[in-house]
Amino acid sequence: MRRKKYFAVHAELSPRAKTLLGIFSFVLPVLVWCIVSYVPAVWHPLVVVSDPGSVSYFQVDMRVDPGTFAQETATAAAENRALPVGKPANPVYLPAPDEVLKAFYTAFTTPPASRDSPWLHQSFWHSIQIIFWGFTISSVFGVPLGILCGTYTPISRVTEPFVEFFRYLPAPAFGALAVAVLGIYDGPKIAIIVIGTFFQQVLIIANTTRKLDGALVEAALTLGTKNVQLLRRVVIPGILPDLFRDQRILLGWAWTYLIVAELIGTTSGITWFITQQARYQHFPNVYAAIFMIGIIGLGTDLVLAYMGKRFFPWDSNGKV
Repeated sequence: MRRKKYFAVHAELSPRAKTLLGIFSFVLPVLVWCIVSYVPAVWHPLVVVSDPGSVSYFQVDMRVDPGTFAQETATAAAENRALPVGKPANPVYLPAPDEVLKAFYTAFTTPPASRDSPWLHQSFWHSIQIIFWGFTISSVFGVPLGILCGTYTPISRVTEPFVEFFRYLPAPAFGALAVAVLGIYDGPKIAIIVIGTFFQQVLIIANTTRKLDGALVEAALTLGTKNVQLLRRVVIPGILPDLFRDQRILLGWAWTYLIVAELIGTTSGITWFITQQARYQHFPNVYAAIFMIGIIGLGTDLVLAYMGKRFFPWDSNGKV
């Protein structure tokens, strides 16, 4: 009976069940990662050298093919030379969870290799500023235009066909143009995030505005409400919970454009850190930086969800 209750369509779960299932959604992939990393029988396609022995080109922590390692070991044994020592390992691009956790700590405590290089937290703060300004500019223009399009059909017909066309154009394609117009620093990066979110924002918010209960609008018009008052006292208050939820989703889209945006012009922010660490095959630091983006993004979304419940307690659809 309990199983049927859990898997019923649109079943309501208890707060405890929601919490446990939410935790399990993170535990499961981490468990798979641990199995792949720590159980040699699952997938360890390479051998990491701990002692090169008499093999001249072997080095400590070098990863080699098992066939090559076995051949060199057999040759050294046949010639009575020192044998190399190694153990099964995954490729360098798949570090174990403990290595990534260590990278989380050392990235904040170990100075950058180059004196003129920023710390990880400095790079990440720079990226957050890019996200903030890009999404703020997009919202300042996109939210009012979306509300107008959803409220007035003539404005919708003049605006939305072009917006529909433009939203299919990939934002990174405007990178060279943005650099030519705005320079090589933060301007083009912010512009890419604006382009990537603005047109989607207009369409989504226009659709949200159209879902407003028509009875509210008709009642307001019957009572003599004028156009500006209709927007200010009926339309905007009526869509605020859904509008807030739309902005949470669109903020996630802004994060997806961040890496591409920061590659335009001078490489900066968290993208610079990831690129530099990957260049020297410091993949635990790469994973740590990527996971940090996810943690900050998810944390921001949870905070906004909590704020939404506080701001709009009457909204029955505002479920996290």
